[in-house]
Amino acid sequence: MALMITDECINCDVCEAECPNGAIRQGPEIFEIDPALCTECVGHYTLHQCEVVCPVECIFPHPNHRETQEQLLEKFRRITGQQPLRGAESV
Repeated sequence: MALMITDECINCDVCEAECPNGAIRQGPEIFEIDPALCTECVGHYTLHQCEVVCPVECIFPHPNHRETQEQLLEKFRRITGQQPLRGAESV
């Protein structure tokens, strides 16, 4: 499942730099997460890095982009061409 940023976002931009897949970009009003690039940090980290740094807690699972851990891991491999870091196969 990809993550999404709600309209509680204050545009502080700290999440953008933390995304290992480059899935977070400034949208017309707030930052947005591209579901095609979001792996919920599966393969990179054990925690969602954008959620860790968000000061207003406005990042949640996207209800329209549900994916299994296996699908997220496959997306990670497709995007990066790498094997996941040890222990980062799931979040």
